[in-house]
Amino acid sequence: MSCHLRPEEIEAESFRMIDAEVGPHPWSPAEWPVVRRVIHTSADFEYARSMFFSAGAVHRGVDALRRGGGIVTDTTMALSGINKGRLERFGSVVSCFVADPEVAREARSQGITRSILAMRKGVADRRNGIFVIGNAPTALFELLRLVREEELRPDLVIALPVGFVGAAESKEALLALASDFPQVPFITNRGRKGGSNVAAAVVNALLIMAEEC
Repeated sequence: MSCHLRPEEIEAESFRMIDAEVGPHPWSPAEWPVVRRVIHTSADFEYARSMFFSAGAVHRGVDALRRGGGIVTDTTMALSGINKGRLERFGSVVSCFVADPEVAREARSQGITRSILAMRKGVADRRNGIFVIGNAPTALFELLRLVREEELRPDLVIALPVGFVGAAESKEALLALASDFPQVPFITNRGRKGGSNVAAAVVNALLIMAEEC
């Protein structure tokens, strides 16, 4: 490969290689750009099999972004990975409260994780409608509790927590939620894999589609 390729040429070639390696797949034209960008970010083709979209999730997420809906992430890494230039075009703001001193104090006082308190703080601002989880299963479990018990109705949940303790289980709990709350759109994957970089990649894919609409 030439070392003189421009970044956009490298990306285009990467996408061509992903398309060729995956071959025929079950993803819709709206879903495939998201799955492909996740693979591009992680170099992990397992996502071509493990990703899951609730009905209409991509369109709901794109609409929320175009309306300027606020985004809350569970990590500063996910926040850093989201394309701010594209986000600003829609007047949207992305926030992460896990390092907030007030959140830290309250978490110690209550004996719970900062991720739980950070989600509660994000939900309290009604301008926030998109919740992006790439690390903490406890953040996802808390969002699910808020949906079930406090009538939270997010515009979109992007749930790709990673790890060995609770990550796969929290995503299965999200999938189980769909039967009782089909109005809550989400994008997730099954299993232990995930990460803040992958969660940010999902947002970036949706932002690109929002620009193209």
